Amino acid sequence: MLILGLETSCDETGVALYDAAALERGGAAADGLLAHVVHSQTDLHAAYGGVVPELASRDHVRRIVPLVREVLTRAGRHTEALGAVAYTEGPGLAGALLVGAAFGHALALAGGLPAIGIHHLEGHLLSPLLGRPAPAFPFAALLVSGGHTQLMRVDGVGRYRLLGETQDDAAGEAFDKTAKLLGLGYPGGPQLAALAERGRPGVFNFPRPMTERPGLDFSFSGLKTAVVVALRGRTLDDQTRADAALAFEEAVVDTLVMKSKRAIEATDARTLVVAGGVGANRRLRTRMLAMGERHGVRVAYPRPEFCTDNAAMIALLGHLRLSAGQRGDLAISARARWSMSELVPPAAGLQS
Repeated sequence: MLILGLETSCDETGVALYDAAALERGGAAADGLLAHVVHSQTDLHAAYGGVVPELASRDHVRRIVPLVREVLTRAGRHTEALGAVAYTEGPGLAGALLVGAAFGHALALAGGLPAIGIHHLEGHLLSPLLGRPAPAFPFAALLVSGGHTQLMRVDGVGRYRLLGETQDDAAGEAFDKTAKLLGLGYPGGPQLAALAERGRPGVFNFPRPMTERPGLDFSFSGLKTAVVVALRGRTLDDQTRADAALAFEEAVVDTLVMKSKRAIEATDARTLVVAGGVGANRRLRTRMLAMGERHGVRVAYPRPEFCTDNAAMIALLGHLRLSAGQRGDLAISARARWSMSELVPPAAGLQS
């Protein structure tokens, strides 16, 4: 079965083609990915300092058909060969989600194919399965992005136990807001990380929130206040901004590493998956890998292109759920809010 994956949850239009026969032949999950492409709207939204939902939706409408054609051409396949369509059902921007959902269902209806809605965060959570070697269930996972920071135990597809989550801002959101305080443009997180490379250690020292108390929950909103207080009355030259950026990044990374170590100890997991957009942060990767080496734990990341929003993870989840017996219907659904606690295993047996 060839599965067309569609991702339109926010400001990237992603399309991917996945060949489920790769796993049936005994190959790795990565072997099934025939082609994928992502169009980013960063330049479109940069002038506004953030994503404008209406502009995002309109751009998805413009891009989705050409990108589907491009992916099919790269893979040397035609729409007649498709066996199913998987699209991001939520969470995300309602208008943007509707573009992918409506197009996916229309394509499925025209071809008499099943269409299945996929949880965006579940896609991120299992995107390391597209790596080599893929992590095996069970594992602990840190899902860290602009909108979510969660620790969980993953026992299989749809079998997730929440261990801890942010009580306010997500880590990626804190990056973006602090970047704005430092006068950086959009997208703020990557620009702050780049600025931090020029910072001097020890000039500023920000708190590691909620690390002195037990538990696996996070809180990052106070770090923005700490930055404001530390910079009050100072001249914001380039070096001062770089020093503050470094101290902020180190505070976030240290917190994520400490809490992840606790999650490993609480679950006795020997593998930690770090997924989501913030997982591309170089300092976080370096510290997590070092922590894993010290404690004999494998740390697995998605391939860099799969840390941010993409359709390869959506197509893969479409395959995993369809092959386990889940079936989509023709009801178009887009959920701006959708808790992962609502997800269930597609069927018994697909947990290895």
